[in-house]
Amino acid sequence: MTGAGALTGLKVIDLTRVRAGPSCVRNFADWGADVIRVEQPGDGEDGFGPRAGADFQNLHRNKRSLTLNLKDARGIALLKQLVAGADVLVENYRPAVKSRLGIDYETLAALNPRLVYASISGFGETGPYRDHAGFDQVAQGMGGLMWTTGLAGQGPLRAGTPIADLSAGLYAALGILIALQERSRSGRGQWVQTSLLAAMIAMMDFQAARYLVDGEVAGQAGNDHPTSMPTSVYPCKDGFINIAASGNAIYARLCTTLGAEDLIDHAAFESSALRSRNRAALNEAIAARTATWSSQDLIARLNAAGVPCGPIYKMNEVFDDPQVRHLGMATAVPTPRGDTLSLVAPAFRLSRTPPQMRHTLGSAGADNAAVLRELGLSDAQIAGLARDKVI
Repeated sequence: MTGAGALTGLKVIDLTRVRAGPSCVRNFADWGADVIRVEQPGDGEDGFGPRAGADFQNLHRNKRSLTLNLKDARGIALLKQLVAGADVLVENYRPAVKSRLGIDYETLAALNPRLVYASISGFGETGPYRDHAGFDQVAQGMGGLMWTTGLAGQGPLRAGTPIADLSAGLYAALGILIALQERSRSGRGQWVQTSLLAAMIAMMDFQAARYLVDGEVAGQAGNDHPTSMPTSVYPCKDGFINIAASGNAIYARLCTTLGAEDLIDHAAFESSALRSRNRAALNEAIAARTATWSSQDLIARLNAAGVPCGPIYKMNEVFDDPQVRHLGMATAVPTPRGDTLSLVAPAFRLSRTPPQMRHTLGSAGADNAAVLRELGLSDAQIAGLARDKVI
């Protein structure tokens, strides 16, 4: 990749582990920022399989690795040297731990007032749960997602991806970018805070607002849309497809395409509210028609009629889809071995400064010498730190 990335010149220190923090920092690494991942000496994994594996590298591509023993005063001193020249630091330590290490926001902001310091926690930096360990599935449960996911009467169900972790990472990245924009006017950094719990509640969006505004407690609706029908999964001769026919006009086009014009003005289905209330009967009537079609033929016919619809893929089918290939959602990232690893591409593009897939993450500490030389250390000093297991 040649040319400057959109975030070239930005220096980011990554003190995070697990998924929410690394996924936040990945956004900066993919767009050209110099991201230095700080790891414990002798580390090499983060609970997500082998270091060279798909999950680890998907989280940590484009970063540099520096090992520092933060239990050693010399390790903390080196970290503070990094902070002095950094733009952003992202961490997910528990509040008591970062204070004990002397790497809390107040301490580091005193060293570098321009620093944007981002904290991702399980439940928040203050409050009764501040010291509780955070975990994606726990946040899914506490944020309301699990009681609105799955089939009615079958109990709570987790989502098939770590949505609380990933959402917290995205909200943290958004907060950092807002703080950086504000810094361009004020010259001062600030503390960005989010949590898995807050992110999960925010992602509940209209389901949360339904309760806050109208007092409605959403339940499980299975594959049906909670409020907008007919939006659900429908059978075909060779499997299932999604159809989303909300609103009277699209509903009428669906019925006409299926040869079910009698359903358009049916007394039980003539309004959006009635279609939602009588969803079981409506789904049964629609399914009787869709089951006579092949999925490919029905999708083509519905798309031609302007009815939103689509196949339901396994992951291998996702990346075989021609539109997914066109979007380039699988991206080749060079490895230290000289080959490439296929990873998930960023979900957005910029017209002049595309993302930069420069390299996968090397071994733990692979960039120690380069990073420490940038801080002014000599080769002899670096060798001494390695001997003493500070790096």
